Amino acid sequence: MRTSAHLRNLGILAHVDAGKTTLTERFLYLTGATHKRGEVHDGTTVTDFDPQERDRGITIFSAAVSCEWAGHRLNLIDTPGHVDFAGEVERALRVLDGAVAVFDGVAGVEPQSESVWRQADRHGVPRIAFVNKLDRAGADLDKAVASLRTRLGTVPLPVQLPIGREDAFTGVVDLVRMRAYEWPGGAAQGEGPVEGPVPDALREQAAHRRRALDEQVAELHPAALEEFCAKGALSAETLVAALRDLTLSGEATVVLCGSAYRNRGVEPLLDAVTAYLPAPADLPPVRPDRHPADPAAPFTALAFKVGVTSTGRMTYLRVYAGTLRKGDTVLDTTAGRTERVARILRVQADRTTETELAAAGDIVAVVGPKSTRSGATLCAPDAPVVLEEPERADPVVSVAVEARRGVDTGRLAAGLARLAEEDPSLVVGTDPESGQTVLSGLGELHLEVTVEKLRQAQDLDVVVGRPRVGYRETVARGVTGLTYRHVKQDGGAGQFAHVVIDLEPLTEENEEDFVFRSTVVGGRVPPLFARAVEAGCRDALAEGPLGGHRVTGVRVTLTDGSTHVKDSSELAFRAAGRFALREALRASEMTLLEPVAEVTVTVPEDAVGTVLGDLAARRGRVTGSTTRGGTAVLTATVPLAELFGYASRLRSRTQGRGTFTTRPAGYAPAG
Repeated sequence: MRTSAHLRNLGILAHVDAGKTTLTERFLYLTGATHKRGEVHDGTTVTDFDPQERDRGITIFSAAVSCEWAGHRLNLIDTPGHVDFAGEVERALRVLDGAVAVFDGVAGVEPQSESVWRQADRHGVPRIAFVNKLDRAGADLDKAVASLRTRLGTVPLPVQLPIGREDAFTGVVDLVRMRAYEWPGGAAQGEGPVEGPVPDALREQAAHRRRALDEQVAELHPAALEEFCAKGALSAETLVAALRDLTLSGEATVVLCGSAYRNRGVEPLLDAVTAYLPAPADLPPVRPDRHPADPAAPFTALAFKVGVTSTGRMTYLRVYAGTLRKGDTVLDTTAGRTERVARILRVQADRTTETELAAAGDIVAVVGPKSTRSGATLCAPDAPVVLEEPERADPVVSVAVEARRGVDTGRLAAGLARLAEEDPSLVVGTDPESGQTVLSGLGELHLEVTVEKLRQAQDLDVVVGRPRVGYRETVARGVTGLTYRHVKQDGGAGQFAHVVIDLEPLTEENEEDFVFRSTVVGGRVPPLFARAVEAGCRDALAEGPLGGHRVTGVRVTLTDGSTHVKDSSELAFRAAGRFALREALRASEMTLLEPVAEVTVTVPEDAVGTVLGDLAARRGRVTGSTTRGGTAVLTATVPLAELFGYASRLRSRTQGRGTFTTRPAGYAPAG
């Protein structure tokens, strides 16, 4: 069995249409995992196997595939690039050890590539960068690298120099080993690169860039600095080791380049994956009491995705420690029950092959667990442990859904429950006023895809209402010294809790939605009861006084209170906290908040005036404008409610030449 040192679990991250799926296809083809190159525009890719993905030409669902390269097994997850499917990216990043971030050679860092980069930062996932599409008109590696530095705040370390520009791009110079790799005419058929010396025309430039690379690495890496000071240059071996250390620590980002569509630069990228990205054992243990990637340790795994198909239920696992064998019984610590693993599957997108076991570091799917949810921890029954779940973003858009025929109501409920099980970022609820079923998600496209799955997979005729956004409420001016006494006596032990609270808005610099603190002295409210007051306040935040929306951005301070020797309890103080905050919210000056999005619109220069007027009509605030090659790129902050139907309006106003992308930008006072 191959050791975890020869295993790489990596994701492909990028903005929509930067070339993630095409790059994944080239990985599979060049490693021999597939025998034909799939193309996005032909709908023949391995990872975009869902009919909606092929119809729309975008990745919607994360897909796992495996391949072999240079004695290493690569487990890849191709993630969506559209902001509406950020939940898929979040769940993938939670279980990955490294990532390849793909950037468009013309556009550089785009809004969603910045968002997924921040997600990877939050999870501490080491990355290397691949600047793609260098064969396109306007592609410029140096500008793309500069955008990494300015927009992402990383230290980019380009280790390659392009040979040729735009249509004449034929290969790269490897600055580490000072060798040239070119993909001549036959490269379109997937032939390997031709290795040779650095071309004479690029020799001076390559030497200059290698010197700059040595200096940058020496500034960041102590061992490299020692060698640089002693010899005036770094050996290839020292440079590779230093680049790997800087990648694992996140202090810098190795940058490679190429054109995935033209099969240029992909083999060096595969080499970089094995050279710079971490093996499972290179990372700290998932828990202090667990050995990193030890197959002999107690079994520990995280369920990061659940797929419900016509043939059964598959649970995708990342194994962090121990070894799982077919037929084993495992403990689902999240649900508090044991599950039997009937089959273990290695996944190749929509195809699977059965295996007898999965060891530490593996990413596999299992069949057998009946109630395990995404985010659950599975472990050995005699060594229970709970791992941190992936974060779940709050839904921002809702639609009412109902079956056109009354007899299909039950099937609709079952279909929605199944989709919510597969995608935890979907929330299904009931409107208390109308009684309608409400489906909530991360964006208009997210809900559109979900409804289409209901129609296709469940064969349901579904009626969908107009999308609605998820508003929030906050405090503009709070209250001080609000006193609440919770007294209840109905036979037996009673309930008594007395609290005094201050309520105020949080400052803009504070990133938390709710802050609670206690300044009570003299033990008038013991710490145990103070924590119960905090829990009650959190309960009260679920519904604000303006319209029953969630309250956010507030600070509650418990300033005083008192207890009863017999009747005070955690339950009583939790109730007091809940009712006290409700009264404080009603007495405060409240503000309604609406979700806003940062919109990046790309249009021909002659359509800028029309587009700006339309953004203004949608209460948009333009924050930036740049021009490149006859095309204008506008950025604006727009209320999410105003973006429904914007795609068709933009197409009509620009004769089909305008495009736009969005990403969440928080909440702002409703206009």
